[in-house]
Amino acid sequence: MLLRSHLPDLTPLRESAAYRRLYAGFTLSNIGSQMAIVAIGLQVYDITGSTAAVGVVGFFALVPLVVMGLYGGSLSDHHDRRSVALLANLVAWLTSIACAVQAWMGNTNVLVLYLLVAVWSGAFGVSSPARSSIYPRILPRQQLPAANALGVFAMSAAMMLGPLLAGLLIDWGGYGVAYTVDAVVTTAALWGLWRLQPLPPERHEEGGATRAGFGSVVDGFRFLRTAPNVRMTFVADIAAMLLAQPRVIFPAAGAVILGGGARTVGYLYAAGAVGAVLATLASGRLGHVRHQGLAIMVSIVGWGLGIAGLGVALLGAGNWLTREQALWGALAAMAFAGGSDAVSAVFRTTILQSAAPDRMRGRLQGVFIVVVAGGPRVGELLGGVVADRIGEGWMAVVGGLACLVAIGVLSFRHPHFLRYDARHPTP
Repeated sequence: MLLRSHLPDLTPLRESAAYRRLYAGFTLSNIGSQMAIVAIGLQVYDITGSTAAVGVVGFFALVPLVVMGLYGGSLSDHHDRRSVALLANLVAWLTSIACAVQAWMGNTNVLVLYLLVAVWSGAFGVSSPARSSIYPRILPRQQLPAANALGVFAMSAAMMLGPLLAGLLIDWGGYGVAYTVDAVVTTAALWGLWRLQPLPPERHEEGGATRAGFGSVVDGFRFLRTAPNVRMTFVADIAAMLLAQPRVIFPAAGAVILGGGARTVGYLYAAGAVGAVLATLASGRLGHVRHQGLAIMVSIVGWGLGIAGLGVALLGAGNWLTREQALWGALAAMAFAGGSDAVSAVFRTTILQSAAPDRMRGRLQGVFIVVVAGGPRVGELLGGVVADRIGEGWMAVVGGLACLVAIGVLSFRHPHFLRYDARHPTP
């Protein structure tokens, strides 16, 4: 009984057929997306030989993500959420096909990859808030922590399997094979959304806006000014992702510092996901945590320590550690960081879904996805520049320690967030 109480709560999967279809579809689609992320990073590094050029991928992803993430959240609040998500995922699927075409044609122009990343990122910015705001409409509130834990588990599994498959497929058949597999599995998300019933906005709520657009987005930010707990979920995650984002250094770490090429890069990407999977496998008790704000801050401290540990392992490679020892140390550090981030993600999503009114969920999910996906992109851009100046290992050490300092300052200045009570959710 004690073991079962710590295993993931499968109630949402048992009781909701719509949730099961969405869960299966997006799990498969996310595996393909993670494969494509690794393939693009490796292809850019293969063409340019520059970590900074890999970081520029983050810039081309960031701008459309911010614009379309915010506008996509507004669309989700004022139009049928199923239709919005379905159209956005169709664009993402077509972009996956274009990635495969350019690889099979032997493209060596890095700008083509940057532009494809921009289109895919814009589609993701529209799709993600629509999808996230669907779940509170098809599940009761008490099942949201369990659903979010299952979602983090699925995403973590995708981040584990996707990079491993990408490394193997690229070594075996080149970039074209990896992108083609991504395009095939992305169709699963389209299937899950197609089977979903229409979900028009709940216009009966008082204060709900009637039109999507810039004014609607501004209304969302105005709401955030009066919602300190929801706002802190964003600020804390920005501190972690902006200061301690390690993905940009993985190509150089795998190809040069640790050795092993594409497979080692795949291992580094997957290690964080392994930690997240292990953490969510023991997520059964997360629904009973009352002080979810405190849990978020403690989890982000774990993330910062993990990234600093990654840097120590990279600095030790070939010095006080053999390459094999350094690789295992790097993988262990990323697993610890990934497990910490998974717990943080569960509670950040739960606070947003529980404390925000339905009329604002799309717009706030748009802000959420800008932070969750855009923060790492800015972090990659800054990290690539820093890594070119001080080295990949020192970049991770400095970034991890800076994250710890930032979380300490935020906890001191915002003690109300540490006292957030899940039994009485307040924005």
